[in-house]
Amino acid sequence: MPKSIKKSEIKNYSGYVCEPTEWFEVTQEQVNIFADCTLDRQFIHVNPEAAANTPFGGTVAHGFLTLSMLSHFSESFNLVVEGIYMGVNKGFDKVRFVAPVRVGGRIRCHSTILEITEKRPGQYDFKVEATIEIEGGEKPAMVAEWLTCQMTN
Repeated sequence: MPKSIKKSEIKNYSGYVCEPTEWFEVTQEQVNIFADCTLDRQFIHVNPEAAANTPFGGTVAHGFLTLSMLSHFSESFNLVVEGIYMGVNKGFDKVRFVAPVRVGGRIRCHSTILEITEKRPGQYDFKVEATIEIEGGEKPAMVAEWLTCQMTN
């Protein structure tokens, strides 16, 4: 059950560490669809045989596919602002792709709310540090400071 934040208490959640999300398996089909959508069909993403002969040992997800998974993972942050009806991306302050996500690997997101600012009544800007963990990996796949706007009634 998601934790509901009252609008009157929202600023108290700067520094809040969200529970990690569930694991998500990255499949070759997802990578292929992303490659088709972005027209980035580099062999390390879409050709398992050729990618097997690289230092990756097989196909890997696009860094931007990993980044785009934040939208999916945000649904699982287990934290909801009271009366929210819409959240929108504002951008990123920092994004670093640290380690490759191999096809068949599993990832999940760890997030910390760094800052919450009320831009205007009922409209809150969030800065969230999001780290994509690779199951069994020594390094994260990605670390980003994600900026969003949450709009409430």
